[in-house]
Amino acid sequence: MDRFLFPRWVNKFVPLMFGVVLVGAAYGGSVLFVTTSPEILNRGYRPEQPVPFSHKLHAGRLKMDCRYCHNTVEKASHAAVPPTETCGNCHSGADSSGATKYAAVHATSVALEPVRESLATGESIDWTRVHNLPDFVYFNHSAHVTQGVSCVECHGRVDKMDVVQVVEPISMSWCLECHRDPDTHIRPADEVTNLAWGTEAGGNAMSDEEKRLLGKQLREELNINPSTNCSTCHR
Repeated sequence: MDRFLFPRWVNKFVPLMFGVVLVGAAYGGSVLFVTTSPEILNRGYRPEQPVPFSHKLHAGRLKMDCRYCHNTVEKASHAAVPPTETCGNCHSGADSSGATKYAAVHATSVALEPVRESLATGESIDWTRVHNLPDFVYFNHSAHVTQGVSCVECHGRVDKMDVVQVVEPISMSWCLECHRDPDTHIRPADEVTNLAWGTEAGGNAMSDEEKRLLGKQLREELNINPSTNCSTCHR
């Protein structure tokens, strides 16, 4: 019986096939790496909430201070989601006799029904978290806002958002960039919740260089030296 011999072109086909497999694997790995990076996954995320709360209306038009709702931001590591009682200060419904508070706003609004139901039952509103760090990352809000790092640095101009969305990657490299060069991110502590500070809308338009010089001065005065050690965030 004659032996079967592969044609000569097979000698070139086999390494070519392996090359295609390797290129395909490299391409797939690159796509997976890019599409799962924080910058791709996080930016633009804007979940619907059970109550259509508009930051553009409350923080923007009405000029409500961020700390009225997020009242732990200066004292704790987390910025608390406001309890329903905070919403009820303005949006309470009718009492058992059918009367509403004199200052109640939109007391019969269908959109605010979850607020009235929560006030009546004591059950919390099931808000959907927008900015969510991994469990292995430690971040302290109070350490930042009390030293002049504004909400806008991480959350963007929420005073212009009807629906809050993620505008920054909130990745490790992004955080390290700020810790290594913090001067442009520091402002007077009493301007932390003034999201328009440093712009024409805020009444004190400043160039990037002017912000940097002021930030450097404040950093030196307050002895702010952000750590880049791993243990700062990974504890």
